[in-house]
Amino acid sequence: MVNLNRIKIALVEHNKTGKWLATELGKNPCTVSKWCSNSVQPDIPTLNEIARLLDMNVKDLLNDTKF
Repeated sequence: MVNLNRIKIALVEHNKTGKWLATELGKNPCTVSKWCSNSVQPDIPTLNEIARLLDMNVKDLLNDTKF
């Protein structure tokens, strides 16, 4: 499995939890956990909202996928 997003790392860098993110987005904590483990990816509007909440650029939430 390829790690496409850095949501888990970004949350740690900003001293936030998955539960906090779930509350802010109105999502189930299990959904956020799946995003953090890269088993499921958020849609683009949600990714944009995550970036806004963490005050960072969307591209900084994504891993470079070049091999």
